[in-house]
Amino acid sequence: MMKGISKMKLTAIALVFAMLPLWETANAQSEISYPSAIRDDLENARKECADADDGKVTFEPGLVRKLDLTGNKRADYIVNFENLRCSTFESVYCGTGGCTLNIYVTTRDGALRRVFSGQVRTYGISKAAGAKTMTFDLHGGFCGKAGAYACQKKKLITEQPFEFKEP
Repeated sequence: MMKGISKMKLTAIALVFAMLPLWETANAQSEISYPSAIRDDLENARKECADADDGKVTFEPGLVRKLDLTGNKRADYIVNFENLRCSTFESVYCGTGGCTLNIYVTTRDGALRRVFSGQVRTYGISKAAGAKTMTFDLHGGFCGKAGAYACQKKKLITEQPFEFKEP
């Protein structure tokens, strides 16, 4: 036996390596259940990372949130690129303005529509019944300030696309 490594530790290490294919399969299965627009976001992230010196992307918990934002009792989605990692380019999805955040809503007719895509430092969601108001912490430039200064914007989430513009 190798010095300093017990048989139990070797067994645990072997078990972890044996479970890796199952972990990848579970992640792939959860991706398959996402609507095509979400899968497209994830595939584009893979390509962008691969273009950065052949990097590999890692999806972390919280990457995709499924919830009702519009109050129409249909699944809406938030794709938070803060929860993506690229092995060769750490800041490919995030910068001083925050990380890419995509918001998709399911319309009354059942179509999935992206209503927002932009850089966000953090966000919060109201707990009120019905349509949710989201609070976005943005780069200071969206409030006519320098980047380091706080800038907060609120938006009631509906089926209508929106964006934040610098003054």
